Amino acid sequence: MSETPTDGAPLAANPLTRAVLEIDEYAAGLGWDRPARLFALVDTARLRADEPGLADQLGLADDGSAGELTPIEQDELPAGKPLDEFLATIAWPDVIAGCALTVERLMLPPSAEAAIPEGLDGAALTDWVSRHPERQEVRMTVAVLRGGERESAIRLRAKDAPSEVLTGAGLVPGLAEALSATFA
Repeated sequence: MSETPTDGAPLAANPLTRAVLEIDEYAAGLGWDRPARLFALVDTARLRADEPGLADQLGLADDGSAGELTPIEQDELPAGKPLDEFLATIAWPDVIAGCALTVERLMLPPSAEAAIPEGLDGAALTDWVSRHPERQEVRMTVAVLRGGERESAIRLRAKDAPSEVLTGAGLVPGLAEALSATFA
């Protein structure tokens, strides 16, 4: 579990976790039922040095923090294209240190997964999950760095508060793999 100090900045041990929590908080401010959002993660010191005007626009103070990451939201994802297909089309330039994605999904507890009727897939499976009484709406924010480091944050709609956000490197491994592949 993570915490947020009273000034609104995420309290986290490392720059990637702070970036994930910053993106989660941004998405929370937009509300639920939103499309997936993609972010480039750039080294804040490099951004200040290479693009001082942009750094000023973003309000990035030159506080000497080494290794900090700045999330920059990318264009809206194409409607109707499966997320995995879209991610397979991305190749980041070398200046991008990492990337992050925030996406909403329905999840079932492991106990309910055993009850999934055989032969369901695609729309039928989605419909079955959406009607299941134990479903949970979640917002997942997953980030990866070019060097392989990963971090995730999960926010349940039923417990929509910064103090209830779960964080961990291995929470959403499939999505982390897909994002890592954008740097291959």
